[in-house]
Amino acid sequence: MNSRRFKIKNPLFWWAAGLALISDRLTKAWIVATYALTIPPQTTPIIPGVFHITYVTNTGAAFSLFANGSVWLRWLSLIVSLGLITWAVMGPRLDRWQQAGYGCLLGGALGNGIDRFLTGEVVDFLDFRLIQFPVFNVADIAINIGIICLLWSAWRQR
Repeated sequence: MNSRRFKIKNPLFWWAAGLALISDRLTKAWIVATYALTIPPQTTPIIPGVFHITYVTNTGAAFSLFANGSVWLRWLSLIVSLGLITWAVMGPRLDRWQQAGYGCLLGGALGNGIDRFLTGEVVDFLDFRLIQFPVFNVADIAINIGIICLLWSAWRQR
C-alpha cells in the first residue's frame, strides 16, 4: 500500500501565525467585553504604578504614529499579510527562526488589520507605566517577537 504523507511547507510559520492571531483576538475580545471605553481610560492596576490593564484605542500605527491613518493602514496590513502568506507558500523552505519570525509578523498584522477593517481603530490594553511606554496589545508583541526572530536568524547565518 502506497501512502503518501501530506507535508505542510514551513509548518512553524502557520503555528506561530495562528497562535499570535488567536491570542490577540481572544485578549481583545475579553478587553472589549470587560472594560468600557471611557475618557479618561478605564484602568486596572495589576502591579500599581508598574503594569496596568488600560483600555484605549489607536487609529494610527505603533506609538500612535500616523494617527487617523486607519484607512491606508488597513490596506497596508492586508498587503503585508497577503505578501507573508504568499512568501510562506511560494517561497523557499525557511529555517525555524524565519518561520517563527514571519509567522509572528503575519499573526500581528492580521490581528491589528482585523481591528482596522472592523472598527477603524486598534484595541490596546497593555500599559507599562513604570517606563511610560505607550499602551499596546498582543499583536504588537507578536510583531516585535517576529522581528527579533528574523534578526536572530540573520545573525546566525553570518
